Amino acid sequence: MDILSWEKELKQDKKIIENLLKELGKITPEKDLKLKSLIETIEEKIKNPLNEGNKKVVIFSAFADSIYYLYENLADHFKEKFGLNSACVSGGAKSNKTTAEKVGSDMNELLTYFSPISKQKETLYPNNSEKIDLLFATDCISEGQNLQDCDYLINYDIHWNPVRIIQRFGRIDRIGSKNKKIQLVNYWPPVALDEYIQLKDKVESRMHALNLSATGEENLLVEENGDLEYRTQQLKKLQEEVVDLEDMNTGISITDLGLNDFRIDLINYEDKESLQNVPFGLHAIARSDKGLVPGVIYVLKNVNQNININNMNRLHPFYLVYVGEDGEIISNHIDVKKTLDAFRALCKNKSEPDFKLAEKFNEETKEGMKMEKYSKLLGKAIESIISVKEEQDLNSLFKAGGTSISKEKIKGLEDFELIGFLVIK
Repeated sequence: MDILSWEKELKQDKKIIENLLKELGKITPEKDLKLKSLIETIEEKIKNPLNEGNKKVVIFSAFADSIYYLYENLADHFKEKFGLNSACVSGGAKSNKTTAEKVGSDMNELLTYFSPISKQKETLYPNNSEKIDLLFATDCISEGQNLQDCDYLINYDIHWNPVRIIQRFGRIDRIGSKNKKIQLVNYWPPVALDEYIQLKDKVESRMHALNLSATGEENLLVEENGDLEYRTQQLKKLQEEVVDLEDMNTGISITDLGLNDFRIDLINYEDKESLQNVPFGLHAIARSDKGLVPGVIYVLKNVNQNININNMNRLHPFYLVYVGEDGEIISNHIDVKKTLDAFRALCKNKSEPDFKLAEKFNEETKEGMKMEKYSKLLGKAIESIISVKEEQDLNSLFKAGGTSISKEKIKGLEDFELIGFLVIK
């Protein structure tokens, strides 16, 4: 190790960091225009509530330091000017704070006083009449919390992943809300979204390079550039349009929220190397004992990188389609979570095949020689993706050596490979 060079570079880094801290010290709350804007926004809401008597506001930030900063500079101001209590929630009880004197620092207790109806405060704390109207929080409460007493949510910073924005807004946009109106306010970065996303990309790329050089292993948390482009498009929709967050056609799907479960399954899978050697066309048979419709789940890969049908497929270039035995599409490539849920229910933690079922399938298909039925269902799957209503003969996709079908005859066939399929009996 070159200790002399290392020491020299450490001293240079120290000097740079000291200069950064010195410059940051010049930014005081009095000169913070974004903070002033936030104060004006909250005061306007308090003076002109969306719903009569409702002064509640929740302010989200991805960073605990930002939340502490906002709480320290705003809590006393709103207490003195409007008589409203504030709370700061960032995960740990020691770091949680509130101006309500008779309320503890436990997160659930603070949230109960902030949203007393949805959290049933009268049952839990019947003898304490204190209220909390302003909540400063990190994403530690962006999932699994019912805060629908509140009708106004502010994103003080924009997470690069729009799903996080949806998760945050989902705290107040919930069944059981007594509010006639609810409002989402976003503070966008002062740079173009493309620059914002590219900055994240650069940081993660460097971390990825570090992982490769240090451990020789791939960083499974680094996503493809295509995903970053998809997120940029989603953010622009949220910034420029009034969108229905549950409208699949906007490209912002509420089902995205569950996809992390499947990524975790993959990360926890012990024999990842075996997945790299799985041949195309591999199939399995599962019994529909989970109340699922008999049929086939096809896993396809789009080999034309310029094609992403309507730019809506979250797993591009991979496509999952669940087709019933009668050819009806149970869930198409947009309903990816529904299909993955079915796949998981049928196959997870099962290492041994159902030999009786496999034997029945082999008899039906003459040991895989008569696949016309499943070829037609595959045709229906591809039709559902490319919206083509042509008679298709896809038998050769099930045979070694690739397809022999004329590409001119079947529109879109040349764009897909059959990765695998699960037959549900």
